[in-house]
Amino acid sequence: MLLEAPEIAKSSKPGQFVNLKLSEKLDPLLRRPISLHRIDAENGTLSLLYLVVGKGTAMLSQMEEGEMLDVLGPLGNGWNCDFKGQHAVLVGGGIGIAPLYPLAKALLSSGKQVSLIMGAKSKAYLTGSEAYEQLGAQVFIATDDGSAGTPGLVTTPLQQLIASGRCDQIYACGPVPMLRAVEATALEHNIPGQVSAEAHMGCGLGVCLLCPNKVKSGGYKRTCIDGPVFAIGELDYA
Repeated sequence: MLLEAPEIAKSSKPGQFVNLKLSEKLDPLLRRPISLHRIDAENGTLSLLYLVVGKGTAMLSQMEEGEMLDVLGPLGNGWNCDFKGQHAVLVGGGIGIAPLYPLAKALLSSGKQVSLIMGAKSKAYLTGSEAYEQLGAQVFIATDDGSAGTPGLVTTPLQQLIASGRCDQIYACGPVPMLRAVEATALEHNIPGQVSAEAHMGCGLGVCLLCPNKVKSGGYKRTCIDGPVFAIGELDYA
């Protein structure tokens, strides 16, 4: 979905999100958080990438050009693109690929080298890799059923990149099992990085307390304002 939102686009950073109110009625009651997939400050537009899985995303899919949408944002803390070394590895699982496009663009613009690993259940759940290749990223694909790319988990191409010396920083977004596996690999090889966590959110402003993530140091942090981006090794997935 392409949104015309000049003020939000002007102040948005890779890794942030917007909270959408889909109806003037009370159903659905809560806003829907959606990651920023593309940010075009010059033209004042934002692009959202989403998968229709429930009532909220179904309503989004039925909207037509020219309709108005209540958008709150930009929200959350984005990716930190400053790291030692030259090789960044981006890992996206399923719809978790969404916030990695503006990150890849920012990293490549700063002179970093980017490898992108796209993971999905099957070929049908993959988004197009061409956009990332056009930016200059090297793309690797892994699918659970082997219908595209490497059969199995995203950690297989990740391990290969680490072994080849082409991984100084890891960025990941996707389901918890994938994040857990990516973090275990990163910590095993002492490679720093960041993950973008998913959570049910209500306000997006840290008030409603619906989106806590348990942290290893004890207690919880709010996904909406302390995240959604956290350092690798910070979250407790147990």
